[in-house]
Amino acid sequence: MAFGIIRFVPGGTKEQYDNSVAALRLRGWTPTQGLLFHAAGPSGDGWTIVAVYDSKASWEHFRDEILGPCLRSGIAGGFTTRPEESEVDIYELSR
Repeated sequence: MAFGIIRFVPGGTKEQYDNSVAALRLRGWTPTQGLLFHAAGPSGDGWTIVAVYDSKASWEHFRDEILGPCLRSGIAGGFTTRPEESEVDIYELSR
């Protein structure tokens, strides 16, 4: 079952997002393993990231093995606040 994650970063900016994505790519990340959809943009007083994976396990792998270690090691110019996170079990995914 597809799985969605919505992350809102209060006070987040385009520049912080770009720096975060660049740091992930420098560490060898490519958005291929299980990622079906990704969108990001400004919302309210911050930045929202929406991602849909082919399964919750794919999201957890990305979170635990790629994103988490990258964030723990620090990202110069990256987000400075912890995101608010919502999970969604995807009922329907249209392409």
